[in-house]
Amino acid sequence: MQNMTIDKKDVFWCALVAVFALLPVVPGLITSTFTMHVLILILLFASMSQAWNILGGYCGQTSFGHSVFFGIGAYGAGMAVVTYELVPWPGVIIAAAVAAVVAVAISYPCFKLSGHYFAIATFAIVEIFNRLFMVWYWVGGALGLDYPLVDEGTLNFMWYESKNGYYYGALILFGIIFGVVRWIEKHRFGYYLRAVREGQETAESLGVDSTRIKLAAFGLSAFLTALCGGFYAQYNLRVDPPMVMSLEMAMKFVLITILGGIGTMAGPLLGAAVLIPLQEYTRALWGGLGGGVDLIVFGLLIVVVVIKQPMGIMGILRDLKKRFKRTSAKGGA
Repeated sequence: MQNMTIDKKDVFWCALVAVFALLPVVPGLITSTFTMHVLILILLFASMSQAWNILGGYCGQTSFGHSVFFGIGAYGAGMAVVTYELVPWPGVIIAAAVAAVVAVAISYPCFKLSGHYFAIATFAIVEIFNRLFMVWYWVGGALGLDYPLVDEGTLNFMWYESKNGYYYGALILFGIIFGVVRWIEKHRFGYYLRAVREGQETAESLGVDSTRIKLAAFGLSAFLTALCGGFYAQYNLRVDPPMVMSLEMAMKFVLITILGGIGTMAGPLLGAAVLIPLQEYTRALWGGLGGGVDLIVFGLLIVVVVIKQPMGIMGILRDLKKRFKRTSAKGGA
């Protein structure tokens, strides 16, 4: 009979699956509405950052323009409900497809640039779309769209007395996006993304069409980001340009991922698990005075992480793991 060996990665993924299996029972264990709100935002912002991570982390193209696609998704849901008096689902799907098309259209000329020039170009895109939506009366202009009161339930994706429905929606969205990224990691597309990140010229010399890979990454990332935007609009029951298409929102995509660990599976979740409670609890404790405390603390964390460990929290955990192994080896000797 052969001896069976269990790989450490298998143990890690089994433990992760076990944790995820417990997530659906969380609403039954938590009675605090505010705690549920924080958990929903953690799942949402982790999903948003993971969608950005496809392009910025795995492909190495730092974009500060993802709030545009987030906003398109939010407006898709908002217009379906407010303007056309429909359920939000068709609006979200159409908006996600539009976001992917817009991403490919605007990224093709931007990919002629590289490095910080590409990043600066994406900054400009956010400002352009923000100003456009501010004066575009078909989408509500500067006033935005305020949701009407409709029947609560899954069909309208709206609940008033409990946040459990939103929690399960955020959990499903989280599972879809993290599942897509997990699939990418293990398939040829993921290897192409990492090859482009490590060196575009080298990748092309090996037969990788870097332009097509980057466009595909941008389109997929924008599609998933728009789904998050649709959820965000449904959760807040309104949408306006400063709320979804702002540089502040665009920066959150990037900074959460950098804090947790860019180009890693768990990085966006770890980053969101730090930023969101910090943001929400400081505001709850100090009200208006606490509105900027989270940004100050988060900014200091980013500075420390970039200087000490560019791989973020994931890098710190890996360093601790290596140190523990060395200590165990010395103790065994």
